[in-house]
Amino acid sequence: MSTGSGGGFQDPPAEVLAEAAAAFGLLATPARLHIVWALAQGESDVTGLAERVGGTLPSVSQHLTKLKLAGLVRSRREGRRQVYLVDDPDVVMVVRLMVGQLTERAGHSGHPGRSARNPVRLRELGA
Repeated sequence: MSTGSGGGFQDPPAEVLAEAAAAFGLLATPARLHIVWALAQGESDVTGLAERVGGTLPSVSQHLTKLKLAGLVRSRREGRRQVYLVDDPDVVMVVRLMVGQLTERAGHSGHPGRSARNPVRLRELGA
């Protein structure tokens, strides 16, 4: 793989890399990734998300606040409920791709011993 300028790709500006790293950093916790995954399937209120991801209302609410401040999710008022949804379709695409690929590889990787204690390693995926 070529890293020089002749490879057809230019390095992104430092501020773009910093923004991408911040977004990936927010998604680096399983709880927040699960929340974004759930919201990628459809909007939900905090109670529904807490039930789905197995978190407490306060912890899910804190995660949503961080994701909202980062611009990854947004909310709207629906009567007395606050409904959350993913605000960036590109984030949905990246999360679905990564989680979908890892799920597929874990289930069909030819490694029968895969489990939560023996996960697929990114290095094994060619990353």
